[in-house]
Amino acid sequence: MKNGRTLQQLGAELQRQREARKDFITDTRHTDFKARDNGSATISLDIKGQRHNFEVDELAHKQIASRLQIPYRYYQKMQAEQPELLSQNVNTWLEKAPERRMIRTLDGSVRAFLSDRYRRLDNLELCEAVLPIIKDMAGAEIISCEVTPEHMYLKVVNKRLKEEVATGDVVQAGFVISNSEVGLGSVKVEPLIYRLVCKNGLILKDYTQKKYHVGKQVDGDSAYELYSDETLRADDKAFFMKVQDTVKVAADETKFAMAVDKLRTSMDIPLGKDPVKEVELLADRYQLNQNERGDILRQLFMSGDNSRYGLLNAVTAASQLASSYERATDLERIGGEILAEPIPKSSRIINITPVRALETITA
Repeated sequence: MKNGRTLQQLGAELQRQREARKDFITDTRHTDFKARDNGSATISLDIKGQRHNFEVDELAHKQIASRLQIPYRYYQKMQAEQPELLSQNVNTWLEKAPERRMIRTLDGSVRAFLSDRYRRLDNLELCEAVLPIIKDMAGAEIISCEVTPEHMYLKVVNKRLKEEVATGDVVQAGFVISNSEVGLGSVKVEPLIYRLVCKNGLILKDYTQKKYHVGKQVDGDSAYELYSDETLRADDKAFFMKVQDTVKVAADETKFAMAVDKLRTSMDIPLGKDPVKEVELLADRYQLNQNERGDILRQLFMSGDNSRYGLLNAVTAASQLASSYERATDLERIGGEILAEPIPKSSRIINITPVRALETITA
């Protein structure tokens, strides 16, 4: 599992972000988008008679393009080659199809372009709700945590809930709590399997619990700033109580036992005669880049295990080498997707000498 921040470092950064962020509700007719020759762009808002300019982050660009139904590859082409044309396109559709949007900013940049009904469930408040629950869990420990531009993650293991998949191959039950402040999904509590022999994490596809960011529509005409005040806290109290209840039962013994059974079954499912081809098929299915393909193939070869169990462990081992914490978590979820695949009719292991895989790696 990829290392992130310490819990203390995470808390400090979340507090800093709370103090630095600003959220606005605006009519799109009152915004002005300007792309520049260097590939950057700004959004200008008229707030109480004054113009405020904000840089536009990559995610916000994607959300603007999606909302205005501009194909993103064309959006990027205009951004790189014809910034004036991009400005004209965006401003035209903001004017011709007006609506109210929530614009979330951090450190002077637009980080999200969202619906005015988006319910702001902030990372710091989520931590304040769930950390006491985790602390009271016997054997629970946060083994990794991080905040990225897209999500916050808390990865928890219950050291008292463990099983052997095979002799000496011990796994522990756990769960992942994640949240996005920028519109990339709901608050999630996902089951986690932690393999002690290699410290890999596998996020299970089944049994995930979600709570969505949907709130009441905000009224008003011109742009104005939204505040995190006591009223907002009161509105979110019931929501976070439900999240707390979900966390309390996240490391469920019955579900953990079922997952361990699946892992044992996966040990008897062969990949086939060509492990290189299996990795290529996996890469195409999940849009893995060349570095990720190579890392997975190396891990598969070094393990000498040409079963489905070997493949999912190769993927989760490769997650530790991922370019970012966000991508590492994606790979841990892909490991869970592999585990959830249907069992083929034949489950006889074929012993394959992984010479071809070695030749491909060193070529």
